[in-house]
Amino acid sequence: MSSKAVYSHRDPMLKKRDDFEDILEERRNSSDLRYALRCYTPVLYKGVSPCKAGMLKNMVLQSDQLHYVINQVSKDTGRAVDDIQEEASAILEEMAHRMQLSTIRFFAFTLSKVFKTLFRSICVNEEGIQRLQQAIQEHPVVLLPSHRSYMDFLLMSYLLYTYDLALPVIAAGMDFMGMKFVGEMLRMSGAFFIRRSFGGDKLYWAVFSEYVKTMLKNGLAPVEFFLEGTRSRTCKSLTPKLGLLNIVMDPFFKGEVFDVNLVPISISYERILEEALYARELLGVPKPKESTSGLIKARKVLSEDYGSIHVYFGQPVSVRSLAEGRVNRSQFNLVPRHIPKKPGEEIHKFVNDSAYRLVRAQEENMVLKPWVLLASLLLQNHHQNKELGQKQGIALDELTERAVWLRDLSRQYGAFLHWPDHMPPSEVVSSSLSLHRGLVKISEGRVQLALEHGGQAGAGERPSTLTPEEELMGQAVIVLSCASYRNQALHVFLRPALLASAIHTASSNKKQEVFNSFSFLRNMFSNEFILCPGATVQDFEEACYLLVKTGALQVTQQEVLVTERGQRTLSFLTSLLDPFLQGYQVVCGFLCEDNTEALTEKQFIPVVRKFIIKHLLAGRLRYTEVLSSDLQKNALAALLRLGAVRKIKGAEQGTLKVNKVMVNSLEDTLGGRLPTQKAVTARL
Repeated sequence: MSSKAVYSHRDPMLKKRDDFEDILEERRNSSDLRYALRCYTPVLYKGVSPCKAGMLKNMVLQSDQLHYVINQVSKDTGRAVDDIQEEASAILEEMAHRMQLSTIRFFAFTLSKVFKTLFRSICVNEEGIQRLQQAIQEHPVVLLPSHRSYMDFLLMSYLLYTYDLALPVIAAGMDFMGMKFVGEMLRMSGAFFIRRSFGGDKLYWAVFSEYVKTMLKNGLAPVEFFLEGTRSRTCKSLTPKLGLLNIVMDPFFKGEVFDVNLVPISISYERILEEALYARELLGVPKPKESTSGLIKARKVLSEDYGSIHVYFGQPVSVRSLAEGRVNRSQFNLVPRHIPKKPGEEIHKFVNDSAYRLVRAQEENMVLKPWVLLASLLLQNHHQNKELGQKQGIALDELTERAVWLRDLSRQYGAFLHWPDHMPPSEVVSSSLSLHRGLVKISEGRVQLALEHGGQAGAGERPSTLTPEEELMGQAVIVLSCASYRNQALHVFLRPALLASAIHTASSNKKQEVFNSFSFLRNMFSNEFILCPGATVQDFEEACYLLVKTGALQVTQQEVLVTERGQRTLSFLTSLLDPFLQGYQVVCGFLCEDNTEALTEKQFIPVVRKFIIKHLLAGRLRYTEVLSSDLQKNALAALLRLGAVRKIKGAEQGTLKVNKVMVNSLEDTLGGRLPTQKAVTARL
């Protein structure tokens, strides 16, 4: 670890980003019908002519790959080949898209109306669109949007239609198919449906991967899927799923295409449509099943104002250049192409690293709104006041001062912040607060989280009739909604925050101690945040670099010292990670209780939630946020990964075996009560 971080090429300050253009402006000034019926002639890959859905199915069913697997399954099960062939055909029928321009036009018309009602603007980086246009003509393209809302894939198709680009085929979860009319509509606008899990089903996997590869290799349409695999309920990026990425890279590995272009796309919502819904889901209030009637009920949403959306099409990433010098493709020549082969360790590592890089690219191009900074400050203020028993809230002018301070800090850390610089800061703050008036209240010039009516107890009810637990859950809805906005900025502060917390928990300011502490926290949180595998030293150096550059730290060969100016920054950064630290500590504390003997993975969340509610009501925990089931799941995943908890094989589905000594020791280290002992670090 060199004391001088000599890698200014990673300097986030130097990022050059494109400008945006609002596409709704034109929609507000010209006919939606004419827009929906206009001549639509997208340029396709190498000028291939569009292919009928029936032809595509035949290509899949007649492929060598599928025939090989059908024969395998027939050998394994003793079923007749024709029988299995029919099953394959049925799977494809259930899965395949049936894109129809008429449906697309219908959507173009309807969505124009909806978008103009809901959003002030939908801003797109035009240069990104031009890069994409170029990429589509040269190589098969895979679109990888971030996933924060149901809106995402409707929005994507809408944008591509607007810019006369080829419409993507989109991997969608089966849950949408249950929505009678809407499922079919989505299918006709390019969605293909996949089961959420098909673990050992060889035939299903073969049909699915062949279907995707056929579209990709022939450049019939860009393929679109969500790397995170599901919507992020917390608005921070989720650990990427590798299944589909493996499939789309396969034709390149096998030399069936020269290259594949992967395009990370960042979609940022100023206000999330599903805000309260997500918070309730994280608190275990069940989510409504996807249904068409639910959609119609959601119409009252149309009278609300959801601010603006920013969509940033990132630089296309060439799989060929990613694999340069990393993947030896000659291994694929040893077996005929149509024989499915499980990817080896080298390939798995390559796909995993690429997935992390792509999600990082999505994060870096997420546009942050002033409210994201305000939510971070209001949450911290709320917890500090609660702790000190002070009057709730913060004076409006003080909030503005803090927001300006945080605006400048986040820009120095390379945040992609959309702060209207032509407006006085006090106006920026007021207009942000009014857009999110469901979450905050202002009285007598003080701003605080709107916890009184905690997620509206139903208009007619007197809040006083609520039990303490119901009141807590109501408040938690507001806190978790605010946290989902703060989470959008986490990737900007994450590395410096890990360093700040490491300085806080390390037993001395020796650089090596601080690094060990940083390394422990980073390892602990690698299910929680997007931290690229194997980049610990690089992350440490980036964090040192940013904190030194902004005058908060002095780093010598041996020591890490906090400066006078640095106190404010470090206190903000440590507070940012505190709820996560406390969440993991509580889960460890819970697992060390006596009655966790026959706990299964399924029971874990409801039981740990009860435990946390009890402690919160008794005033033993500072952060309401630890009620988030996402935080609890990630903590368990981390403990399983570190071997502190194991799943017992053969026992009842997913019974957990807790190594209490190890969990206890992790709990202590997280609490900063012990230096990171060599013993623990050695085991991790």
